Amino acid sequence: MTASDPRPVGEDDLHAFVDGRLDPGRRARVEAWLAAHPEAAARVATDRAVRDRLRARLAPVADEPIPARLRIANLAAPRRRRIPRGWPNAAAAALLLALGGAAGWVGRGAVPGPAPAEPMTQAAVSAFRTYVVEAAHPVEVRADGSTDLVQWLSARLGRPVTVPDLRAQGFRLMGGRLLPAGDEPAAMLMYDDDRGTRLTLYSRAGPTGGRGVFRYARADDVAAFSWIDAGMSYVVTARTDEARLLRVAEAVDAQVSGKREGAR
Repeated sequence: MTASDPRPVGEDDLHAFVDGRLDPGRRARVEAWLAAHPEAAARVATDRAVRDRLRARLAPVADEPIPARLRIANLAAPRRRRIPRGWPNAAAAALLLALGGAAGWVGRGAVPGPAPAEPMTQAAVSAFRTYVVEAAHPVEVRADGSTDLVQWLSARLGRPVTVPDLRAQGFRLMGGRLLPAGDEPAAMLMYDDDRGTRLTLYSRAGPTGGRGVFRYARADDVAAFSWIDAGMSYVVTARTDEARLLRVAEAVDAQVSGKREGAR
């Protein structure tokens, strides 16, 4: 502790340190504390690496122009026409909402962090919670029938299904199952590691064409990364830290994209 700032270092300080939001004096205090706490220092280093990798992934979105429908002038004008002169407070609130919407668009990929889960991610997390606790029947088709698994899932989804090899990330394939997903089916592959940590890859038909950035979401103790690519939507889900799950998501993405490119 220092005379000028006697507060102990807490989680808020560590998050602000990772994001570069500490003033010089407090940053020096936190750096000294981290030097004396190597485990916390390692966690902070991991968080910084995740932040940098996510920012690199999301940079193209942050650079996109604001859509015309979200520009302040276009949002504020209809509100000005609808709001009577006697409601200045309501007009001010509408303008603040417009500013917030435009700022949200610009900043949606600039700072990584948990985002509200999209419906597909919610479905993937729900399936994860349902089946990872199963001891006898966590999957319908086990990994020793991987050829049958691939053919079966590909036939039901109406497109080739890739089973990524995640041994380099510490996970081995357990098997997979078919799930309902509205009007179309979804495939779920399950993996585990030597410590009993289970991970699922949920995939189904998605928006045609194009490619989306990774989106991170957390629901209590369950973390998920989701993205879309070439007409498919993917979600990897596990009870693990963000850095490890991001490495898995990148490995899955590289393998499914690579196999698709190789098939052309």
